[in-house]
Amino acid sequence: MEEKHIISLIHKKPKEIEELYTTHKNSFLNFGKKYGLDYDDLVDIYQEAFIALRNHALNGKLTTVKSSLKTYLFGIGKFMIFDLLKEKNKTITLETDVLSAYTNIEQVDIEIENEELTLEQQLLKTHFKKLGKKCKEVLTLFYSRGLTIDEIVEFTDYTNGSVVRSQKSRCIKTLKEMIKS
Repeated sequence: MEEKHIISLIHKKPKEIEELYTTHKNSFLNFGKKYGLDYDDLVDIYQEAFIALRNHALNGKLTTVKSSLKTYLFGIGKFMIFDLLKEKNKTITLETDVLSAYTNIEQVDIEIENEELTLEQQLLKTHFKKLGKKCKEVLTLFYSRGLTIDEIVEFTDYTNGSVVRSQKSRCIKTLKEMIKS
C-alpha cells in the first residue's frame, strides 16, 4: 500500500491504523532490544512513538517527510529510548551472543580522566539548567544530538524550520544574556 494513502487512512480508518501498528511492532521491539530495555518499556515506547506518528499525520506534518513511515516511526522511538535511558541513567549493553562473535578481540580497559570544566563551561552548564523546557529541548536536539532544523521539525511539535530557527536564536540570546550577568 502506498505510504501517502496510508497517511490519509490514519485520519479515519481504525482498521488500517491497527494494521499499521502491528506491521512494525515486532521489528521495533527487536530493534529496541540492543539498548538493554525490558519488553514492557519497549512496548510503552512503541505505543508512544506510534501515537506521535499518528498525531503528526493528523497535523499534516507527514506530507513533507522524505523517509518511509517505518523509518520515521523508528526515529521517534529511538529518541524516546534515548530519553528513557538518560532518565534511568543506563548505558547501552550488548547481548552476549553479539559479544561472542568478537571473542578473538582483546579487551582493553580504558580509564577516562575526569577533566574539570573551564569557567565558561561551568557558566554554560549552570545557566542552561535555568532555561525553559522548550529552549533546553531545541538546543539539546541541535547541538548535543546533532539534528538539523528540518529533523527537529519532524520530531517535535514545531510547525516549520523558521519557527525552530527563531526559537533557537532566542534561546541562545537568552543564554548569552544569563551568562553575561
